[in-house]
Amino acid sequence: MTELEQIAAPGSEWWRSAVIYQIYPRSFADSTGDGIGDLPGITSRLSALQDLGVDAIWLSPFMTSPQKDAGYDVADYRDVDPLFGTLADFDTMLAEAHARDIRVIVDLVPNHSSDQHEWFQQALKAGPGSPERARYVFRDGKGANGELPPNNWQSVFGGGMWERVTESDGTPGQWYLHIFDPTQPDFDWTNEEVKEEFRSILRFWLDRGVDGFRVDVAHGMVKEAGLPDYAPVADADSMGGGEASVPYWGQDGVHDIYRDWHKVLAEYDGDRALCGEAWLPTLKQTALWVRPDEMHQTFNFPYLMTPWEAKALAEVIRESLDEFGSVGAPSTWVLSNHDVVRHASRLALTADNPQGEGIGPNSPGKPDAAIGLARGRAATTVMLSLPGSSYLYQGEELGLPEAMEIPDEFRQDPPWYRPTGERDGRDGCRVPIPWQADAPAFGFNDTGSAWLPQPAEWATFARDVEESDESSTLNLYKKLLRERRERGLGSGALVWEDCGADAVAFRRGELHVAVNLGTEPLPLGDDVTFVVQSQAFEGTALPVNTAAWYTKA
Repeated sequence: MTELEQIAAPGSEWWRSAVIYQIYPRSFADSTGDGIGDLPGITSRLSALQDLGVDAIWLSPFMTSPQKDAGYDVADYRDVDPLFGTLADFDTMLAEAHARDIRVIVDLVPNHSSDQHEWFQQALKAGPGSPERARYVFRDGKGANGELPPNNWQSVFGGGMWERVTESDGTPGQWYLHIFDPTQPDFDWTNEEVKEEFRSILRFWLDRGVDGFRVDVAHGMVKEAGLPDYAPVADADSMGGGEASVPYWGQDGVHDIYRDWHKVLAEYDGDRALCGEAWLPTLKQTALWVRPDEMHQTFNFPYLMTPWEAKALAEVIRESLDEFGSVGAPSTWVLSNHDVVRHASRLALTADNPQGEGIGPNSPGKPDAAIGLARGRAATTVMLSLPGSSYLYQGEELGLPEAMEIPDEFRQDPPWYRPTGERDGRDGCRVPIPWQADAPAFGFNDTGSAWLPQPAEWATFARDVEESDESSTLNLYKKLLRERRERGLGSGALVWEDCGADAVAFRRGELHVAVNLGTEPLPLGDDVTFVVQSQAFEGTALPVNTAAWYTKA
């Protein structure tokens, strides 16, 4: 019996302290050489993740899709897109992961489908007032002839949030809602047929053995009744994390959906888990997603977006532990993912960069690479010492920076071309990761093909190079994860310590943690023994942009 099987019984609640590694399938490992990663590629690299020391993996979408938004436009929720392999490939990958005591979480996209989904094609043919259209948010337009959209909402990807259809008789018809791209029509979650369909989808993947779901746009599925006009705050994060009240984000009705899903997952052994992507303005609101009968985890985006400032960092950690603890849930810490600038670059930006903007060749405030990497390593050293669960994004264990010099002609993210060129988009954090310095495509495949160009300097970040370098980011992550597991840092209490205004410090049992966010070295005393240093240094004064775990005599 594997370790995973031994602790999978109901009540183990593995998700409370797990370290979960996000795989962006098209950029992880490519077994066919077509330039796009796939499920067999993931299977071939699972041993590297076992060696890293993670507890679970989360796979971004691999289901059947036209790939207008990198798989977040799903046409068939019960099959694998041929781009990534087959259901049999998925089953093999799942079995191989479980054999290595690695759980598997899959991405689920319930806010919207692809416009190529069978249901939406039926809705277009059926016409206004039909049961088929009732599965989506269709409305008549305003104006004398319905030529104006139903309201003024603006898409996350730019432009209006409504698209007008041409009816079967060739005349201009109703409008449908799409929070994102026009190829991603929103479901109507007041419809019982939609609710039952997703219960069935959950069971399809649970029956195959998945350990949980990361729920895309978890805060967007329910819209305010009447769909009132709304003007967003200027320069607010595109996913709604900076605004107090938005008629299509964070409506109360979403909680009923997750209470329903919680019951579905409870039918299965092994503490299957739901993790929500919910961008909300406060931690108090975020914690509502993980009340005992709802989701098990929700990403701590306020933590992710915290600037490199001691006061801000201490406040967000303190508030996170208080708010999540008040509902009996762990915080789910995260620093990078496929939607944000990699934190080895983001933490050294010198200009505002709202979520979803990205960085391109002409962006202001580009980071100093050395400062960014130092802060990135220090930030992770702090995060992995905190009680709760943590998510890692593929490549961050190598210290990968954002790919900022992608030529315009290679960019593929919808925010880049809708409208063209106003935002650089998220391609820079999605470039295929490097495995071998001297191999084609840095070992991503054996042909040299890659769907996004890999920076030449990434040879120095390749896994085979970092494995043999004791001071590498990869070996830092391995040591952090090993010590975290051995010391049980995923659970337990945190005791704050005072190290001055420019530092954050606390104690986890006998282990002390400190990070220097100031401009001068921070004396720690002569009685310290270091367990982990985010970057090597001599003496006992903590350098700037450095974190350490240590004990005291």
